[in-house]
Amino acid sequence: MSLEGEERALVDAVAERRDELVALACELIGYDTTSRSAPDEPAREEVALQRALADRLHDHGAEVDLWEPSPQEVADHPLSVPAIEFQGRPQLAAVFRNGSGRSLLLNGHIDVVPAKREDGWEADPFDPQVVDGMIVGRGACDMKGGIAAMTIAAEVLAEHAQLTGDVIVCTNTDEESSGVGGLACARHGVRADYAIVTEPSSLEVWPACRGTVYCTVTIEGRAGHAEQEHPHHSEGGAVNAITKARFLLDGVDHLRTEWRSRKALKHPLLDPPDILPTRLVADAGWHVTIPDRAEIDLSVLILPVQADSTGWTNDVQYEVETFLRRWCATDSWLQEHPPSFRWYTEVNPSETPSDAPSVEALRHANRELGLPDTLGGLGSWYDGATFALEAKTPALMYGPRTIDWAHTVNEHVPIDDLVHTAQGIAIAAWRLCR
Repeated sequence: MSLEGEERALVDAVAERRDELVALACELIGYDTTSRSAPDEPAREEVALQRALADRLHDHGAEVDLWEPSPQEVADHPLSVPAIEFQGRPQLAAVFRNGSGRSLLLNGHIDVVPAKREDGWEADPFDPQVVDGMIVGRGACDMKGGIAAMTIAAEVLAEHAQLTGDVIVCTNTDEESSGVGGLACARHGVRADYAIVTEPSSLEVWPACRGTVYCTVTIEGRAGHAEQEHPHHSEGGAVNAITKARFLLDGVDHLRTEWRSRKALKHPLLDPPDILPTRLVADAGWHVTIPDRAEIDLSVLILPVQADSTGWTNDVQYEVETFLRRWCATDSWLQEHPPSFRWYTEVNPSETPSDAPSVEALRHANRELGLPDTLGGLGSWYDGATFALEAKTPALMYGPRTIDWAHTVNEHVPIDDLVHTAQGIAIAAWRLCR
């Protein structure tokens, strides 16, 4: 490594806090902050976690803002959830004031997906275990380990670096369930010149993510006795909605293949765009009755280049629906009884240029630390996309291994990765904010 003197001091200071980093990660995992499955589901231990983190950051010199958003703060937005409330689910923004230079936002979500011992965990998922250089527990990888790493990095910077720009530590709720937590933070005014979100990226720098929108397609048939031959539908015969759903799915396959052949939809860091059927339901209510209705759920994943002029998915919704309507119009029944489309729950794609200062700063850090100098992208979505679009803060992912371990039984994270994450952030912040 050929670290500059200040960089070396930051790297060494993080290394000296290895045990403290492990303790903090374990403390965060110990709070049950399981994400809600419905807007009115009671909070768990979000208040306790956020207050503990706020007190810690305050003790290290940060100005702390801990607040429960009002529903109005997230209203009238694609990420909004009807009847959403934030009682017991505060958001946290802690600012280390350094001056008017370039600022850096460090972000992570505190909610985790559900976990129970009886799912197969070797220990209580909220009783973290340190085993063979790993921390095991729900959220270890996604993403309380990353939050611990960015917190330690911010504290080390406050103690050892002479910066001219602010460093902001922001932790929010509701990433796993909807995205309204990050939206509330952005609308509250949390923003910076650059953002690093410590989601698990295997210590690679990921400046891009796909967006998603969901659709339920309803297909009409005509009921009849399943054990009888039926005349053509024009003569009053039954029409099996499952058969017509299969026809529509052929159209989905055709458009999916066409998307993947377009040169304009090739991305160096992201998986191709996709249209995935995730649910098909057709039930006539009786096992010998031909079903007269079918529903197909589609998950449509798009690249940044497919976003509309506002950054969202309206153009893709129009393209998919128009194509499938035309496809179905080639079937005599579906021409007369066209399917209906209900679009809902969209998240935006995002991309920070690969030559952005934040990307270059983290790549420099990785090279100096002997870590992969690799760019990548997220096949799904993360809160950084909200900060990029809503708060005009170019964001990227940089965190420990690996997203493949997220949401799994016995979720775990390497301690070495957490140390390296904190060191990489410290170096990047020093280069960006001095």
